[in-house]
Parts: sequence; C-alpha cells; structure tokens
Amino acid sequence: MKEQQLAISGMTCSSCANAIEKGVGRIPGVELVNVNFAVERLDIAFDDSKTSLESIINEVKGIGYEASMPVDEREVILPIRGMTCASCVGAVERAIRSLPGIEIADVNLATEKATIRYNPTAIRMSQIRASIEKAGYTPLEVKEETTVDEEQKRRNRDIRTLLTRFIVSAIFALPLVYMAMGEMLSAPLPKIVDPASNPIVFALVQLVLVVPIVIAGYKFYTVGFRSLLRGHPNMDSLIAIGTSAAVLYGIYAVIRIAGGDQTMAEHLYFETAGVIIALILLGKYLESVSKGKTSEAIKKLAGLQPRTATVVDGESTTEVPIEEVESGDVILVRPGEKIPVDGEVIEGRTSVDESMITGESLPVEKNVDDGVIGASINGTGTIHFRATKVGKDTVLSQIIKLVEDAQGSKAPIARLADIISGYFVPVVILIATLSGLTWFLTGASPVFALTIFIAILVIACPCALGLATPTAIMVGTGKGAELGVLFKGGRPLETAHKVQKIVFDKTGTITEGKPVVTDIISAEGFKNDLILQVVAAAEKKSEHPLATAIVAEAESKGMKLETVSDFEAIPGKGILAKVGERQLLMGNRALMESNGIDWPLDQEADRLAGEGKTPMMAAIDGRAAGIIAVADIVKPSSADAVAQLHKLGITVAMITGDNRRTANAIARQVDIDEVLAEVLPGDKAAEVARLQEDGAVVAMVGDGINDAPALAQADVGIAVGSGTDVAMESADVVLMKSDLHDVVTAIRLSHSVIRNIRQNLFWAFAYNTFGIPVAAGLLFIFGGPLLNPMIAAAAMAMSSVSVVSNALRLKRFKLKK
Repeated sequence: MKEQQLAISGMTCSSCANAIEKGVGRIPGVELVNVNFAVERLDIAFDDSKTSLESIINEVKGIGYEASMPVDEREVILPIRGMTCASCVGAVERAIRSLPGIEIADVNLATEKATIRYNPTAIRMSQIRASIEKAGYTPLEVKEETTVDEEQKRRNRDIRTLLTRFIVSAIFALPLVYMAMGEMLSAPLPKIVDPASNPIVFALVQLVLVVPIVIAGYKFYTVGFRSLLRGHPNMDSLIAIGTSAAVLYGIYAVIRIAGGDQTMAEHLYFETAGVIIALILLGKYLESVSKGKTSEAIKKLAGLQPRTATVVDGESTTEVPIEEVESGDVILVRPGEKIPVDGEVIEGRTSVDESMITGESLPVEKNVDDGVIGASINGTGTIHFRATKVGKDTVLSQIIKLVEDAQGSKAPIARLADIISGYFVPVVILIATLSGLTWFLTGASPVFALTIFIAILVIACPCALGLATPTAIMVGTGKGAELGVLFKGGRPLETAHKVQKIVFDKTGTITEGKPVVTDIISAEGFKNDLILQVVAAAEKKSEHPLATAIVAEAESKGMKLETVSDFEAIPGKGILAKVGERQLLMGNRALMESNGIDWPLDQEADRLAGEGKTPMMAAIDGRAAGIIAVADIVKPSSADAVAQLHKLGITVAMITGDNRRTANAIARQVDIDEVLAEVLPGDKAAEVARLQEDGAVVAMVGDGINDAPALAQADVGIAVGSGTDVAMESADVVLMKSDLHDVVTAIRLSHSVIRNIRQNLFWAFAYNTFGIPVAAGLLFIFGGPLLNPMIAAAAMAMSSVSVVSNALRLKRFKLKK
C-alpha cells in the first residue's frame, strides 16, 4: 500500500472536494481518499500494483481540477535596504503580500529583514525582489548562512556613511545658521554678506551653503518622493516635502530680492531646511549606532565559535578551518582550548566549562562516552572526541538560529503600531496641508503658514512607532539567550507575561529524574554499611532503576561487593539471593510475611512512604535487617522557584504518573498548589486543556520529549534542561539548564520586555499626539510660542533614539535568586 499527498487547485467549495473524493474513490486499487478543501490537499492510499499516481492525477483532471505533486514551501530571510520607518515596513509588506503564492511576509524594521514564506511554483524569488524594488526599496542577496561578521561589516559601513553625511551637512549648516540668525543674536557679519548692504549676496551665499546639505540628505528626496508617487508615503516623504517647501520658498525669495524686494532677505528659510536635514542625519546616525547594540547577543554567541579544529588522522594531526570539519572526524582538544564542534569523548578525561552555552557556572566532568558541546572551554585534561554535529547542526548554531528567528519575528502587540503606521503619513500630510491653509486663509502671512506646514511634517515621527516593538524584542531575546533562556519568537515572549497557571512535570523537572538512596534504617543487631553492602551485591543483578540507585550508593562509598548466587526475582514482591554466605530477602512487606519474617520497623516504613520515598525491606539470614529508602529527590532550586512564581501571582500545579500519595509528598516539599496525579503520558495534554477551559493562560514545563503533546497544547510550552536539543518543535521556550529558576527568569523577562514595549508605544503615540497639535499652532492661539521647525526636527530625530535607548535598558535585566 502506497500513501501519497497531492496538491489540488481549482476548488471553490466543499462540493468540489466531495466530487474529487467520489471520482478518485472509484479507481480500482484506491483504498483511502481524503480531500482537504482548506489546504487544497489530497491524501490518498492506493495499491500501486493496481493503479498508478499518473492515473489518479489524470482522473482529477478529468473531473475538472488540477492535481500535482505538492511542493514544499520555501522560507527566506531577505535583507532589505532603504527602510526608515513603520510606513516603509507597511509598504514592503503590502508589496510582497499582493503577490500570488505568498504565505507569510513579515518585515522587521530593527533587523531590516523580511521573513518570507512562499510557494516556488506560484512565484519566483526574482518576482518578489522586483515587487520590493517597485515599492522603492532595495532587496539584498539571500544567503544560506550570512555570517554575523558580514552583517556587522554592512552595519558599520552604513554607520560610517551616515556619520560622513552628517559631518558634511553640519559643516555647511553652522555658517548657514550663523548668517541667518546673526543679526538676531547681534553677531557681526562681513559687510559683503550683510543683508542690509548686500541682500542679494546674502541670499545667494545661503543658497550655495544649503545645496551641499541637500546633497548630503539626497536619500530623503529620492526615497521620499518615490514613495509618495507610489502611494506609500513614509517618514522620508515628510522630510522631503517639508525641506523642499523651505528651499523652494527660499529660491522664490532670492528671485524677489533680485527683482528689488529687499524685505524678502528676512524670509529665506534656507537655514530651516539645512538644520532639519543635519539634525535628522544626526538622529539617524545615533539610531543606527543604538540599533547595532540591540544585536550584540548574536555577535557574542557567534564569537564563541573557534575558527579552527585539530583533526586526528592516524598518528598525525592537522589543523583545519572549522568549516571543513565533518561528522565522524576525530578531534584533539588540549587543555584550555575551545571545543570546536559537538561530539562524544572517545579518549581521555577532563572538565569542561559550559557556562557560555548552558549558563551552568560549575565545570562539568567529561569521561569516555560523554557528550561535549562546541564552543565550550576544555579544562586541564587532553581529550579526543568524535564529531557528531557540525556546521548548522551544532548546539551553538541552533541557539544562534533560534535567537535570530525570535529577533526577526513580530509579537502580537506590534499589530497596533502596524495598523496605525499604514495611515499615519498620509494623515500627517493632510493635517499639515489643512493647518497651513487654515492659518493662511484666516489672515496669517505666507511665511507663518509655511512654518506651520513644515513644523507639522517634520515633528511627526513614524520611526518611533516602527522601532518600539522590534527593538525591545531583539534586546529581550538576546538577553534571554545570554541567561540560557531561548524564546522561539515574539508570540511566546509576549504570551509568557500573561501566564496565570504553570504546570510542572514532576520527574526530571521538579525532581532530579534519577532515584538515589535517601535513608538507611537498621534493625537491632545490624549496621547500615552491612545492609547496603549485602543488598547492593544482590541488586547488581537487577536493572531496575531503584536497584541501580542502591548499587551506585555502595560504589560511591568504595564498598567491595561479594559474589551472588541463587538469585531469584519474585514478581510483585522482591528478590531472593545468596550473597557470600548470607541469605538475603529484599522487597516489600508481603515478601517478609510470606517468609515468616517478624518485622519491627513498620512505623519507619510508613513514615518514609509518607515522605514520597520507596522503602525496601531487607532480611538477612532470616532476621529483619533494616530498610533502604530510595527516592527521586527534589531539585535544590524547585522550592525557591515555586515560591518566586507565587510572588508573581502564578498558581503552580504538578502533573505526574505517580500515585497520589507520592505525588502529594513531593508537592508538600515544594509548596505546589494543585496536584494532578496518576496521569498517563498520553493524557497530559488533555489535563492542560482542562485547565485552559476556565480561561486561564497556562504554561507547561517539561523535558520536551515525553511531554511534547502537553507542551504543544499549553499557551506557552517550556522545555527544561534541553541544552543538547535546543531545536525542539514542541516547546515555545527552551531553557538550557535544568534549573527551575530559569522558568521564573523567562516569566520575569517577558514582563520586562512587554513593559518596555508599552513604554515605547506610549511615548511614540504621546509624542505625536502632543507634538503635532503644538506644531499646528495650538499653543500660539492661546498666547504661547510657535514651534520652530528646527526644534521640531531635533525632537523628531531624538524620538527614535529615545525608543531604541529605552529598549537597550533591557540589557541591564538581572537574575533574582
């Protein structure tokens, strides 16, 4: 039986799907056929000895539809140059989404990249590029692996260009302002450029000075007017219109002065255009520098990767670039060197500092068969290890990919800014035009009306709206990566702050996940060490986890274990064995009773069971010897982490397959609010869904493997201690350590990021809400000052810088333990 999926096109309703199912179902050999109208897909199972895929495709065509082999969607991260504000983001997204075959198109202003998922049979990458270029922006080359160094070089080049343009504009703007404002400030001017003596020279010199400034800010005009003509005006459009109006009015004034009207020398307006451009270039430079700092986490992670590796080939060693290491290569690492890729130790022993990857502060001992993580630092021993994961498959590369994806994603809270930015610039242009005309028609001078018009255009700032969310997400996810908390996008980062209830899996999450001996209680006439030594010798024959714990305890004390004979496992009761010359019975009370053993330690056994431990009774040579208690002990961090979650107002539940008595004992130790005991692994997701029915936002914390369905069901799935598999699809958040404090860190970091985003959005909205009316002359009506366009330009330039600077405060987020 062969199973196949086909892509179906041409369906318009569910009746079409039914028609295809009936037609294909009549083909001999077809056992199962199902058409999904929503995703336009045909799932079919057929006997390929009776029919062929070609016959099925032809049958679909005969019914009136097209069938083809499904093509996997492609996803690319496309760098885009030329975006300056939220309006640019909206224009690019609209241009891409208007194309056929586009599934997702999300543009991030902070990273200057577009995440595009598309069907390559419906649209080509060249067509997507052409659409972006038509919208007025420049798509760069898509690379499989754009290195952080390349990205940093590009950013540094852009920063240097902006700095050069600002310096040029400032050099010419300073004398321009001096000439324009000199008389007002009682500053002396040479007679040749004195407006009273030589008004035409005064005007022409200002015109000459403003030309290099306009050239330095040429991109405002090329991008701004192009976007305006295409119906997608942006921040550059506002600057271009405002400064062009000032320059054109200045040229008009020069013509009037040449015609003999010397009074126009007081209304040239060249200095307004020049200073606006210089200040905004300064703001853009500072913004670029700040934005560069938001991605420092990626740079730090990428910088951990060593450049070379020492590959062992027989008796010789060769140092090769890290890119040439292949899976299966044997690699030599000397003391103090970085481990180049992920692998498994095959020779030697050492301790490894993995803190830069997992956040674990103490070095980890490594022996033969232990795994090592690329970019961690070898301690004092020399080891040989076999490479198991190289290139993009290493833990470090997976972490970098997760952080990059998260930084490029959008949080739901960003939708408001996206919606507003789509209307923002056209509305501002309309307000500026209506305000200027209103003042002029009510008797104000043309210069006054022009001042109003330019001030409104210049003070409006869609940049701050566009940067408010992505910059905070970039810094927040980067900070999380530094702390070993990996968010898989903006949605879980936002949702985590809403969590009202957290469900912890017990084994391996709240507890260590590995049983250990907790108590040994001896009966009269016996010693603890003797009981442990005899029992461990017998239990070495067993592979039960509890037996393994007893053997490990004996070996840790260096005990010599005697020879075992006549070993017998008694189902449901325990074991019977001869250890040396001693006869041992080991198991539960039923085993003792069936062998006529008088048992004096019932009270102790009940107490241990009440504490969530498993008491195992031992009898030696027909006498009660004592009890060995084994338990999966609670992690040291669990109780404090739960206490911190309670302080955040979060209810904590524990889910486990253990019996209720054991589960309640563990819950009491860590102060769990609700216990979900005796839950089968397959039912965990249903339990999470039940908690969600009351409307609570639920997070599930587990190991990411057995708990995958529950992690996927939860509003936020958190995988703990998954440093060797950071790309788990089931979890929204991956914690690199098995420390529950990191769950608290994830929640607190989410709170901090969302609070920061709200601050950014508030100030961005407030700035424009109050700034635009002031620029329109609201204060002037009531006897206050009129906003100078140059001051408006300075305020606009600084608004974006303030938003990015506020986001950078998240880098100071600290752990609380």
